[in-house]
Amino acid sequence: MLTTAPQLFTYIETAIGTLLLAGDGEALSLIGFPSGKMQHRHKAEWQRADAAFTEARLQLDAYFGGELKAFDLRLNPQGTEFQQEVWRALQEIPYGETWSYGELAQLLGRPKAARAVGAANGANPLPIIVPCHRVIGASGKLTGFGGGIETKQHLLDLERRHSAPR
Repeated sequence: MLTTAPQLFTYIETAIGTLLLAGDGEALSLIGFPSGKMQHRHKAEWQRADAAFTEARLQLDAYFGGELKAFDLRLNPQGTEFQQEVWRALQEIPYGETWSYGELAQLLGRPKAARAVGAANGANPLPIIVPCHRVIGASGKLTGFGGGIETKQHLLDLERRHSAPR
């Protein structure tokens, strides 16, 4: 369902560069990276509203500072029912851990859908908060990421540094 409210946006500085945050003022619907396939800029008809994203900014700052392990924000990602299912499942991957696309497909009860899960993962409009960076190839290698492999590695390293010892 598309919202009729005007799209609001802001930019925030982070350890991985300037991120675009966009939403309707109630819920966050997009995070755009400064580079890579998920690079986004605001659209001309969007309105800048820094105050609308105060909580998202605070939580992202805490995440990049190693102090926040789980986000608690209102989210409104737009996608198909299957994509929404995958994005909910991504939020089950514990902080500091990685799962393969196959493991994620298993969690969804669709063990043969690893490729479809990968496509939905790649379409995630809320990276970092919906942690698609925690999904890796079956071989353990890092695979594509909307912000680039270096950004994915940075996020995984950050989480590993701040994970509780096992």
